[in-house]
Amino acid sequence: MTVSLQQSAARGVLPTGLGLVARLLIQVLTVVVLARLLDPRDYGLVAMVVAIVGVGEILRDFGLSSAAIQAATLSREQRSNLFWLNSGIGAAIGVVVFALAEPLAALYDEPALVAITRALSVTFLLNGMMTQYRADLVRAMRFGAVARTDVLAPALALATGVALALAGAGYWALVAQQLTQSVVALVAFGASARWLPGRYDRSAPMRGLYRFGRNLLVSQLVGYLANNVDSLTIGYRFGPAPLGIYNRAFQLLMNPLNQVRAPSVTVALPVLSRAGISPAFDQVVRTGQLVLAYPVTVALAVLTGVAVPLVAILLGDPWAQVPPVLRLLAVAGIFQTLSYVGYWVYLARGLTRDLMQYTLVSAAIRIVCIVVGSTWGVVGVAAGYAIAPMLAWPISLWWLSRVTPVPVRSLYGGAGRVLAVGALTAAATWLAVDLLHEAGPWWQCVVGASAGLAAAAVCALVVPALRRDAQTLRRAGTLALRRTGRGTTPATDG
Repeated sequence: MTVSLQQSAARGVLPTGLGLVARLLIQVLTVVVLARLLDPRDYGLVAMVVAIVGVGEILRDFGLSSAAIQAATLSREQRSNLFWLNSGIGAAIGVVVFALAEPLAALYDEPALVAITRALSVTFLLNGMMTQYRADLVRAMRFGAVARTDVLAPALALATGVALALAGAGYWALVAQQLTQSVVALVAFGASARWLPGRYDRSAPMRGLYRFGRNLLVSQLVGYLANNVDSLTIGYRFGPAPLGIYNRAFQLLMNPLNQVRAPSVTVALPVLSRAGISPAFDQVVRTGQLVLAYPVTVALAVLTGVAVPLVAILLGDPWAQVPPVLRLLAVAGIFQTLSYVGYWVYLARGLTRDLMQYTLVSAAIRIVCIVVGSTWGVVGVAAGYAIAPMLAWPISLWWLSRVTPVPVRSLYGGAGRVLAVGALTAAATWLAVDLLHEAGPWWQCVVGASAGLAAAAVCALVVPALRRDAQTLRRAGTLALRRTGRGTTPATDG
């Protein structure tokens, strides 16, 4: 059982990892290229809309993609019903968002938001139709097909955005980028899945799927609102230009970080759902935490030290206010990543009601921290965003341990080791950059990053516990590269 699960996870790691690298490159290119073609106000205007209509994206999914992936069995009739439900919800939300365009523009006192909001309302229908095609591929563990589309869609969207930005389209380049990504994703996922929905079947058992989706929906909706209270607060209190500055820092860091973390759910959820309560489950969770947290934490620790020269290289002088925000968001990203393993467990064991309750608590913490932090401007908002996951992360595993067996002590210990390595990496990077304060930004980045990575490597060689963690990472990487066997799971079971 353990070997089979590890092989299933490993087969997903390689294509998912390769797709991840490609998406990260696309994400960085998106930030760097478009930031030099558009100004902060363009980004601020689109960010105002995205922060609001993003709520509709969560409503559109309704938690049903995860419900389909997690289900022990899923018939063709159930799959078709889920397709029509997601499509119908997407269409309805699109109509509502279209109608709310003028009130949204009045809220921010920005007339340009009317056309932007109406254009983006189309994405709800497109994404609603795409939802179950992607879920079907993940359920079947066809990770290569998922990774290909996850790369193709943003790549073509970036090309569209750059072309329009060069043509002087301004914020419309960002709108077109979003629309292109939705169209390409729908076509590509549908072509890969190779099925068409049947008619809605009222006799198919749907109650369990709806219950799972409903509870997950509340959790995701609350989490999204809490995650976006920073953008809403800055846009409302300080206007589009400061929001554009914050948005560039957020896009430069959090979007790539989400690209790293989201595939972990793609791989972990179907594997853990099949493990049940067993030693295999605990082993996958412990290993998964280390595999995700160590690379992310070391990378973000290096980023805190090279923030100033890196922003100078990537974005240029107009974005000189980004580095302090970027550093604080990096700290937030580390603690959010440590909490991510709990999210896997909640979904894999169907504990969406308990996840909803915990999400309400963590959301309240985040909202309070951000609103209080906004007293000190944009940097204060970023500080509040960073403090919130520091407070919520210790609660997350404790909360989870109350409702299901989970290796809490191992997870706390692993997280402590990760944070220690991250702190030493950040200190070494900062020191190297500070010593080279008169050098050029490229030299500062290269030497600073090298110093930070060297510090992390020394820790792994000298400290026995860290050396064991390094061996765990090496074994996971070796297993991923072997990719022995075929091991697929049917998308439908009926």
